[in-house]
Amino acid sequence: MNKKVELSVVVPVLGRIDDLDDLVSGYVDALEGLSTDYEMIFVVDGGVDEAFESLSKIAKASDRLSVVRLARYFGEATVLTAGFDQAKGDLVLTLPAYHQVEPGSLSRLLDEIDSCDVVVARRWPRAGGFFESLRRRTFHMLLKVLSGEDFNDLGCGVRLFRKQVVKEVHLYGDQHRFFPVLAGRYGFRVKEVDVAQSPKDHFRGRYRLREYLHRLLDIATVFFLVRFTKKPLRFFGMIGSAVVAVGGAVVLILVVQRLFFDIGLADRPALLLGSLMLVLGVQIFALGLIGELIIFTHAGSIKEYTIRTIVSKSGNGDGGDPSVRRLKVKGSV
Repeated sequence: MNKKVELSVVVPVLGRIDDLDDLVSGYVDALEGLSTDYEMIFVVDGGVDEAFESLSKIAKASDRLSVVRLARYFGEATVLTAGFDQAKGDLVLTLPAYHQVEPGSLSRLLDEIDSCDVVVARRWPRAGGFFESLRRRTFHMLLKVLSGEDFNDLGCGVRLFRKQVVKEVHLYGDQHRFFPVLAGRYGFRVKEVDVAQSPKDHFRGRYRLREYLHRLLDIATVFFLVRFTKKPLRFFGMIGSAVVAVGGAVVLILVVQRLFFDIGLADRPALLLGSLMLVLGVQIFALGLIGELIIFTHAGSIKEYTIRTIVSKSGNGDGGDPSVRRLKVKGSV
């Protein structure tokens, strides 16, 4: 009879890919030293046929490795979701298809998982030039200001979490980078752990301007998801109220000038601007109201909590000692 899988390792394969033979060998050697029954699932996105062929040869020689190939290009969030759906273990470890950390450091994540639900690897000490360090610090500083979450290396794809977290936190778009932030929003305990950076972790290339714009938009999305998902009127209401206040003040000044100082309203662009701001502010406020109505309508199906532990008396009816049950059901941790 097969042993129960304790750890599922999911490796998304797309975009940046290093020498897979060398990479898989290092990962397997590290996992074999953990004394944990594991499986490795490589999920290959569309457009990387050469990587699929290479991984297929490796998987055929091992009963722990499997390869999932998607029909076309979907992006990393979908690739990870496909891997999570295939995972059988109670713990899920994500690893990149390129060198980021020393494989021997993976045991540090398992050592910390007992005290939390999500363990995020931070490459430290971190190699890199001044510009790279400045870019990374600016990104995480903006994230902390807007979301309130303090992380130092969300670009690292090495993360360990309980299977229950996957059932609660759904990924889409490019939100895989912010998985720990979204998990914290659901009440899961998230911890960042320092691990040794691989000496082979060198980014060969440069980011285009649109990549920076995408990351800024992603941060704005996370800001809204973390702060205002359940209360959209607070977000749109604040913006709408501010726009209405400015527009109203402009119109009021113009009206006072017309009534008491005999200044005409003709050929006054400020009148048009003030009127437009009043209309725009009301429309933004209305968006918040519509969002509130949608949430109210679906409130019964929206889950706002996760259960960590249930304490109850034993069910033998004789007043036995209380027991603690850690449920393996949706929403429990």
